[in-house]
Amino acid sequence: MSIIDCIMRKALALILTAIVGFNSVIAQVQDPQAEKILDEMSKRYKEMSGFKAKFSYELENKEYNMKEKAEGEITVKGSKFSLKVGDQEIINNGTTVWTYFKDANEVNISDFNPDPDDITPDKIYTMYKKGFKYIMMGEQSVDGQPVNIIDLEPTDRKAKINKIRLIINKGDKQLKSWKIFENTGNVYTYYIKSFTPNVKLDDSFFSFDKAKHPGVEINDLRY
Repeated sequence: MSIIDCIMRKALALILTAIVGFNSVIAQVQDPQAEKILDEMSKRYKEMSGFKAKFSYELENKEYNMKEKAEGEITVKGSKFSLKVGDQEIINNGTTVWTYFKDANEVNISDFNPDPDDITPDKIYTMYKKGFKYIMMGEQSVDGQPVNIIDLEPTDRKAKINKIRLIINKGDKQLKSWKIFENTGNVYTYYIKSFTPNVKLDDSFFSFDKAKHPGVEINDLRY
C-alpha cells in the first residue's frame, strides 16, 4: 500500500458502521468528558473558513519489521483539498481529482467517487460521531503543552481498526496528532507540525492548472 493510499484511505481513520442494535447501547456508556472535548475540537474546525497544515506521517508494522516515513502539506476548504506528499500532489475540488506526479510531469484526472468508508479531510474532525465509542485516557505534556488523550474504539467488532488515539491540545482544542491501530499490526501515526487556520483561497486553487506545467502528460480517466 502506497503512502498516498494510506493517507487518503486510512487516516485522515475510517468511518465505520455500528452493529445494528448495538449503537444505542454504546451511546449510554460514552465518556461525557471525552465527548465534551471532541465536540469542542469539532466546533473549532467547522468554524474555520479553511486551513493549511504541514504534517509528518509514519507507518510501522513490527511483525514485518516495516517502517515508512514521509512529510506533507494539506490545504482544506470545505470538501475541497490539495495534498502534497513527496513528488505527488492530489487536488480535489469536490467533483474531480487530479493526481500529479512531479518527477514524470504527468497528471491523472478522475471523478471523485469516494467509498462510504473513505475519510476525506473535511470528515477528520467529525468521524467520532458515528461508529465509535470514545474514552478519556488522561492528560500529559507534549512539547511543553498540556494535551488530552482520547481513544476511539469502533463499535463494529469486525472492523479493521482496533483503535484510534487522538492527542488534543487542552488550550486551543487543536488536534496535535493521531495514531491508528489496525488488527493487521499496522500502526499509522500523523503529527501536525504547523497549522494555519482561516486560510482564504479562491476555489480555482483546488484545480490543476496545466499552464503552470509545460509539457505535462494528461491521462483523463473519467468515463
